[in-house]
Amino acid sequence: MILIINMKNMDLRDELAVLEDYLRDHDLKMTKPRQTVLETFLAIEKHVTAEELYNAVHASDPSVGQATVFRTIRLLEEAGLARSACRDDGARSYEHAYRHAHHDHLRCVECGAIVEFSDGAIERAQASVYRRFGYEPSGHHLELEGLCPSCRAKKRA
Repeated sequence: MILIINMKNMDLRDELAVLEDYLRDHDLKMTKPRQTVLETFLAIEKHVTAEELYNAVHASDPSVGQATVFRTIRLLEEAGLARSACRDDGARSYEHAYRHAHHDHLRCVECGAIVEFSDGAIERAQASVYRRFGYEPSGHHLELEGLCPSCRAKKRA
């Protein structure tokens, strides 16, 4: 898989500040490799696995190792810059979290296509479940699975 990355005109000041604050609060340092991983992750506007992110980082800076990328994506998730998304082909994928609205996912079990959607009725039903069982909401991940229209058409043919 080839990822197209557009670093032009990216204003990373806010995201960089969020990561720097998180690292400082946890007695960790901002390093050039961590910044490279952040910049590369933010330039990819799709769900990305840690392996895909590593490949993209490695293409721009071969000195950044796989372990650094894998550890840094977890730091980005802990800092609120990334969130775990669908498990494409069994591998966890990540998406942008900071300044990105909550949404759920509909994934085709045949081709892996993903539709991101928001549905007020689903959100209200979840709130009702929280209330019914006395839970305080802290978040959720909803992934619906099915066959997309294209794969259904191929199966009929």
